[in-house]
Amino acid sequence: MLARLFFGGPRASLRSRLSWLLEPSFMDVVFAVRSSLAAILSLLIAMAMELDSPQWAPLTVWVVAQSSRGESLAKARWRIAGTVLGCCVGVALIAAFPQASALFFCCLAVWIGLCCGGATFLESYRAYGLVLTGFTSAIVATGAIAEPDHVFDIAMARGTYIILGVVCEALLAVLFMPTLQAQARKRLLDRLHSAFQTVQRVVVDLARTDEQAQAQALAQALAELMAANARIEFDALEMGPSTRAGDHAHATFAALLMVLARARGLALVARKKGAVQAEGGMLPEGASEALRADYESARQHIQACERPQRGDRFRFRMTSRRHALEALENGIRACAGILAGWLLWEVTGWPAGAAFISFVALVYGLLATRENPVPASTPFLKGAMWSVAVAAVYVFLVLPAVTAPEVLIVVLLVAMTVGGLAARKPETAGYAFSFNMFLPVLIGPGNQGRLAEDAFFNNAMAFLAAVMFMSWTYRVMLPFRVDSHMRRTTLWVEQRLKALAAPGNRVTGHQWLSETASSLVRILRNAQGVPQPMKLAYMQYQLQAMSMGMHIVFLREVAKSPALPLNARRGIRVFLRKWMQSGMEATAWAGMTEAWLLRYSRGMPSDVAERLQNAAGSLRVLAAEKAEGASPDPA
Repeated sequence: MLARLFFGGPRASLRSRLSWLLEPSFMDVVFAVRSSLAAILSLLIAMAMELDSPQWAPLTVWVVAQSSRGESLAKARWRIAGTVLGCCVGVALIAAFPQASALFFCCLAVWIGLCCGGATFLESYRAYGLVLTGFTSAIVATGAIAEPDHVFDIAMARGTYIILGVVCEALLAVLFMPTLQAQARKRLLDRLHSAFQTVQRVVVDLARTDEQAQAQALAQALAELMAANARIEFDALEMGPSTRAGDHAHATFAALLMVLARARGLALVARKKGAVQAEGGMLPEGASEALRADYESARQHIQACERPQRGDRFRFRMTSRRHALEALENGIRACAGILAGWLLWEVTGWPAGAAFISFVALVYGLLATRENPVPASTPFLKGAMWSVAVAAVYVFLVLPAVTAPEVLIVVLLVAMTVGGLAARKPETAGYAFSFNMFLPVLIGPGNQGRLAEDAFFNNAMAFLAAVMFMSWTYRVMLPFRVDSHMRRTTLWVEQRLKALAAPGNRVTGHQWLSETASSLVRILRNAQGVPQPMKLAYMQYQLQAMSMGMHIVFLREVAKSPALPLNARRGIRVFLRKWMQSGMEATAWAGMTEAWLLRYSRGMPSDVAERLQNAAGSLRVLAAEKAEGASPDPA
């Protein structure tokens, strides 16, 4: 029963289950010890400053502590900004509704809903900063319900805990990682070279594999590219503001996305002709100059990262799809959850109701930015149970015997180091996420004495009730369904594909590929329960849309080129208007338009003829993609 409760079911062996603890790597130990020492240092400083709730400082350390310094810097920066704004909103709520509990909680619920919903439109730790604003407001405001005259003092104390935890974590990270910039540059270059080699291998294999294997290879390559691209921001922070390596790295991945999309179309065209060979170990036979140019662009940006130039002002920005409906659902779920928690407190008159509301808002904020909060809520709950169990041992047996700060450091270092080791392994990271953050909060160390038994039970009960309440609401109230998300994404792709042909559309090929690739990768991460035929059909359709959209953007730009004859531009515009009206069905006109452009290019100057032939090649790829007949619904 314990194995099923805490580990989700029987595993292979005890040694394999505990390999993260018995056989940790050197970097795992460094991370665990560094984060534990930073948490304990923040706790001791908070106690020395006579702060009323010093346990919140180590919570901040575990929140911002990440495996890389760049991640910690990014998260700490947005955590400080979110805390400052959240404290201001918390003070304003108490000042506006000092004796009107219904209006107070309605406004608080709406505010948290707006923060959680708005975070869906942001990326990385920017989203975390916004949800942090919401639950910080709740913690400050609910903490001041019993004593509204002291709300400013509570807000200042909350801000002090955050800044103290961030500073301690940053100090220990600098001491443990002295060669920060060199390591960051090496990691970035390793990712770029690995991604380049992966794309080369996939491009060669595209011409030799069947349709199903091709889709799986492309999807796997896209997942690797998007995961590595998401890490660039953190490496750039570690390397400092004086380099443009981050922008060049983003441009490298954009060029590699172009290579994959273009190579897919070339492989389809070559397959139709029945002549598929590899050229130079890299490119399919008949590969266009545009594909070679994409490869060369990626190489040049990698070289710019390897050898930075003085005065480099290169800028590059990539975008990803914004999920409006999911943002609305996320906001409604958080708003309704806060209101339901308030009604529960109002009806029962629970003495620990304020703490319960604070924990509910905090847990909502921690999981609101997850793609699918339901799978994350289960290990979070189990980690919360572990933290309560370990905290009970400390409160009842360990802390009563502690009489000096030095002893407190030793006894807390053991549990925190174990939690830090668990945070480094994917199998146990979900448990460690809640265990590390809430263990010091539940223990509640202080200067004047230990936590009383009744206070511990009330606090632990409010915490577990909040986590279980959150887990229940995520499953019952507007739950995330991957099949529904796939249908919405398919509709979004169809609409955007038509809109790409509009003369006033400003979406670039890089932006289109980035949006569709990130959407595909997100689906595949959450498609464990989707039948394989449906998943494969969706992958093929999304890859088809990526390739077709890139060529539509190219044709749109060609139609605007003043260097081309007016009649040629008019012919392309006719095809684009038909695309705007009927989408992929317009490929019925692609063959005729291609033949007309090739005839028209004869006798033209070499640069004009080359441009028209490239446009004809894009039309040929569009026809080949449509002939594949990819459909998001295998039925």
